[in-house]
Amino acid sequence: MTILLLCIGLLVLGYFTYGKVVERVFGPDPNRPTPCSSMADGVDYASMPTWKVFFIQLLDIAGVGPIFGPILGALYGPVALVWIVVGAIFAGAVHDYFSGMLSVRNRGASIPDVVGGFLGLNARRVMRFFSLLLLLLVGVVFVLSPAELLSNLTGLNVQFLVVCIFGYYFLATILPIDKLIGRLYPFFGALLMFMTLGVLVGMALGDAPVLPNLDVTVNTHPQGLPIWPLLFVTLSCGAISGFHSTQSPLMARCIRNESSGRLVFYGAMIAEGIVALVWAAAGMSLFYGPDALFQVIQSGTPSLAVDQICRTLLGPVGGFLAILGVIILPITSGDTAFRSSRLILAETFNLSQVRPAKRLLLAIPLFVLAFIISTQDFDLIWRYFGWSNQALAMLVLWTAAIYLRQSDKFHWIATIPAMFMTAVTVSFILQATIGFNLSPEFSNPVGVAAAVLALVVLLRVKPFTSHTP
Repeated sequence: MTILLLCIGLLVLGYFTYGKVVERVFGPDPNRPTPCSSMADGVDYASMPTWKVFFIQLLDIAGVGPIFGPILGALYGPVALVWIVVGAIFAGAVHDYFSGMLSVRNRGASIPDVVGGFLGLNARRVMRFFSLLLLLLVGVVFVLSPAELLSNLTGLNVQFLVVCIFGYYFLATILPIDKLIGRLYPFFGALLMFMTLGVLVGMALGDAPVLPNLDVTVNTHPQGLPIWPLLFVTLSCGAISGFHSTQSPLMARCIRNESSGRLVFYGAMIAEGIVALVWAAAGMSLFYGPDALFQVIQSGTPSLAVDQICRTLLGPVGGFLAILGVIILPITSGDTAFRSSRLILAETFNLSQVRPAKRLLLAIPLFVLAFIISTQDFDLIWRYFGWSNQALAMLVLWTAAIYLRQSDKFHWIATIPAMFMTAVTVSFILQATIGFNLSPEFSNPVGVAAAVLALVVLLRVKPFTSHTP
């Protein structure tokens, strides 16, 4: 238990130390008007208290990823804990901070427009298509997974629950952000806190030894899958996830002061890292070895492992509330996934979203398409999600690095994690069966070479200050 608490402490320490370094490098201006005041429309650009914006950001980014991902990552052994701590502090939180603050500095623009502003028109077009596809997949999956969990709890028909969740998503997509999301999310945030603290305390007071294996040098995956690069794609949320960059602009439109960015963007990622640590530790501790955990996952997906963890540690009532928290997480990411999709489409077609009719014009066909997708077997497409998610994170980090390089600021805080994620994503797609199925001996060096090449290109970018007298 001491090691787990130490890991949590390192994340908190990272927020107060490295988070300040990142903030200082970016240079927030507390006197600069933010989009919620300069572009207030009462719909998407709405001023909200910082504590509420923080909780909305946390719930936006924390779908089932920081629960299912760490449970799957637990199969690799305690090295997963190292990745969560190091990844969250030096990569994920940096990624989230810059995706949020660059949006703040660009009138609350969605991430395709932010990236396109630095990488060009073609990059903007690719990112729009890429982001919309990613958000639609997230939205649809985050309808099906909570519907199935709710059906297990209540016995209600899955299709009926799918329709109900779609109905909520539609309202959350078209209503002003402070009318539904702003009012429900504090309650949902409290449920998330109960779930996380409940599992943590349950492990501390339980009979099972917490983290019985602490050898980070041993890969314990029952199938012998390699840590590099699979762990860094499997365990994304909780360490670094490109999906977060599609959500940060939502709160970039609502923060009242640029100085709130460290808490809202960097801090929410650290909080998600804590959630991931707790679930990864539970996966390593309560099944008496990765083989038993793997059998549970194989027989019922990670959701069965979640159910067993909650009921073992918290009993019937506490387990019910904890599972309810697991259900809330995908719902609070699915609703904002559709909202982000509407806003990306609005920017693409230059449609004001103040009038309800304009919002319906985009939302209705969006949900028709999402419903059609939900009826299809898209398992093969979804297998690419993990890679595409990390590829998006890589692009956002390179965007942050270019911004810092052009501004003659310390770009290495974004460049180093961007290089790491480049090596991961290139190596993965080259050797994965869903990619080119090449040997690790070939793909891993190519991944490293791609990262070095990207660095060379970045260093050729000249700071703007070098052109001034």
